[in-house]
Amino acid sequence: MYSIGAVAKKTGISSYTLRYYDKAGLTPFVKRDKQGRRVFNDEDLDSLALIRCLKQTGMPLEDIRQFISWCADGDETIDQRLAMFEEQRQAVEAQIHQSLLNLQKVNHKIDVYRRASQAGSEAAVDCDVLPLKTTTALLAEVADYEAEHPLPE
Repeated sequence: MYSIGAVAKKTGISSYTLRYYDKAGLTPFVKRDKQGRRVFNDEDLDSLALIRCLKQTGMPLEDIRQFISWCADGDETIDQRLAMFEEQRQAVEAQIHQSLLNLQKVNHKIDVYRRASQAGSEAAVDCDVLPLKTTTALLAEVADYEAEHPLPE
């Protein structure tokens, strides 16, 4: 069992945010001790990690609250949960696509400024041409970057 402070340290989610989640109805599964303090277990930590993930994908808190409610309702809501996650996947894929386009623009500017640095002048470099890459090529760049810069566990 973990106190709210221990959970904050363990997850990186502030105590304030954990209390807000409780008031917003996102953590009805969290128990309280005899003194009324929140006590978290490992399953609660997993749920908090999922809530954080969904927030980071842009899912509105109201939808997350609905998902939590459906989980409590049991197997009869599996299809609704599936539909919700399929819809969220589409939103995440759209974000990835936009991020890849943004990455392409940033990489282009890096290339321009590297060439300008080598030439000693920005005027010596054709800055306006932005070569278009396929999504496959951009995904390969992302995969290479991720291989070189793995996320901490």
